[in-house]
Amino acid sequence: MQSIRGMHDILPEEIKYWQYIYLAAIETFEIASYQEIRTPLLENTALFNRSIGENTDIINKEMYTFKDRGNRDLTLRPEGTASIARAVIEHNLCNNHQIQRLWYLAPMFRYERPQHGRQRQFHQLGIECIGSYNAMADAETIYLAQYFLNKLQCTDYSIEINSIGSIKDRSRYKLDLQKYLIPYIDDLDQESQTRLFNNTIRILDSKSQKTQEILNYAPKLINYLEKSTLEHFEEVTDYLESLRIQYTINTKIVRGLDYYNKTAFEIKSPLQGTQDTICGGGRYDNLIEQIGGPQIPAVGWAIGIERLLLIAKDQIKIQSQPLYYYIATEGYEAKKYILQIIPILQKYQIKFEIDFTNSNFQKQLKRANKKRAIMCLLISSYEVENNSITIKWLQEYQQESYHIKDFLDNLKNIKQKYH
Repeated sequence: MQSIRGMHDILPEEIKYWQYIYLAAIETFEIASYQEIRTPLLENTALFNRSIGENTDIINKEMYTFKDRGNRDLTLRPEGTASIARAVIEHNLCNNHQIQRLWYLAPMFRYERPQHGRQRQFHQLGIECIGSYNAMADAETIYLAQYFLNKLQCTDYSIEINSIGSIKDRSRYKLDLQKYLIPYIDDLDQESQTRLFNNTIRILDSKSQKTQEILNYAPKLINYLEKSTLEHFEEVTDYLESLRIQYTINTKIVRGLDYYNKTAFEIKSPLQGTQDTICGGGRYDNLIEQIGGPQIPAVGWAIGIERLLLIAKDQIKIQSQPLYYYIATEGYEAKKYILQIIPILQKYQIKFEIDFTNSNFQKQLKRANKKRAIMCLLISSYEVENNSITIKWLQEYQQESYHIKDFLDNLKNIKQKYH
């Protein structure tokens, strides 16, 4: 048996990096009053059909959708924002004009060709600031993304922002962009040809160099935006400058989900090749209303953890607790005797490992050295009869016996000495 293609095990040697990222997220976001939220893996398919957009790649070919035994259409969530919007409605989280600041780290599922840094089960870290139209919320979310990346010593990136206006703005722009591109249809890459009549604006995001050259002279979306939208964008950039955040305006950023409006941004790393976006997000003021809730504005972003690890793993310094005690025993009574010590080790958070084999002390000591333990506790019938314990300092080649009460009284001091 093997794991399903594109769905990988995260083994113990890798887990420590995931735990580091999770703890860094807690420290970063909870200081800024963001609270963690966890939503189910499964949602009603209609949630994503109504939120993401019928002509997006996710809806057309990437969702894991099936009928359950109750004949309900269910989907493994392909992204996190729609689920959180549903939770906001269901639990009345924004009653009385409350602002909710939420963050999550969770698995997502998309059926696409697995490649380096992109899997069918992948993980996203995201934040959502729900309940404010204020441009300061946009700037704060971008600031928190930058702060989090810097906290991981990940500094080789650039921030690109754009304003994509409203659905009405984009509808007018779409018609003019189509008129411009139709004469070049044979020169566009195959994916852009497919998108020309059903998802035209996504062509701006094409990875084809030839298509991008054609787009250089195309109409610009920013010229189709209403005055209030342009003013909002100007406020966002003013706030970013006040925060001393370096950015560039990229008029081709549109994001792949239909629910975005106004601010859209991406953080890109040159270390990622063509898949260079490590963080993406923006404002989505109409999503909650679109799926049946009240009119509640929001802004947020998501980072792909697998991609993030590709560029940040080497910078993450893991300080794991050393293995203090390897516990070696001889005989049944010795095994029972040692169990009275285990709760004390747990109490003082002293890392230990019990040898469960019945091999002799010499073999157990070899294993203790291989594990790089600081000390080995040796328990035989002698220690049981004398209510004592023998410690062998492996790195100092010393050995000494203690009465068990003296040993327990000094446990805390021993840990401080070697920490």
